[in-house]
Amino acid sequence: MAKVKICGIKTKDDLTAVSEAKADWVGFVFFEKSPRHLTLEQARQLRQHRDRLSHQPQIVVLTVDADDEALSAILDAADPDLIQCHGHETPERVEKIKRLYNKPVMKAFRVKDKATFDDAMRYDGIADMMLFDSAPIDAALPGGTGHQFDWGLMSSWQGETPWMLAGGLNASNVADAINISGALAVDVSSGVEEKPGIKSAAAIHRFVSEAR
Repeated sequence: MAKVKICGIKTKDDLTAVSEAKADWVGFVFFEKSPRHLTLEQARQLRQHRDRLSHQPQIVVLTVDADDEALSAILDAADPDLIQCHGHETPERVEKIKRLYNKPVMKAFRVKDKATFDDAMRYDGIADMMLFDSAPIDAALPGGTGHQFDWGLMSSWQGETPWMLAGGLNASNVADAINISGALAVDVSSGVEEKPGIKSAAAIHRFVSEAR
């Protein structure tokens, strides 16, 4: 049974839907160009709301090449369980983030071809989890574009670090994606939205059900 991350939530209603669907992780996006970007105050309020829910999905903060000052502010507001590095962070930067904040780190990669996994191997045993996403069509956005990659490429990943599959997933294709890729965890954002940044509670429930 695959674990599920619902990324890019913006409201308490979104978070309640994630909780009621019993997803494993919820993603808070900190990237100003994204329609899913949260302010620090929004993140603080959402984290407080999460703490009142009966099922409490783990909080993942999505950051893109954030410096120490920005990361410290994000962690103070969101108190996450996991830090997602979705930019061009080096293995050394990932190690530093883990050391500074004593939090597990997930490193994201944009899969273009098998050569992507050569780069990812540099992080194997350093990152606590990998996220394999589609290469963005819109260069301004690191993810959440709704585009998918060839899931069969995942047979080329030979690392030992646990990984999560993302990129163009929705309730209609997530079962196939899991079967083809062998993923034990999946991440969705635009695939459970009515429009960019606006989540659908019904779509969240369908996605979690199909993934499991």
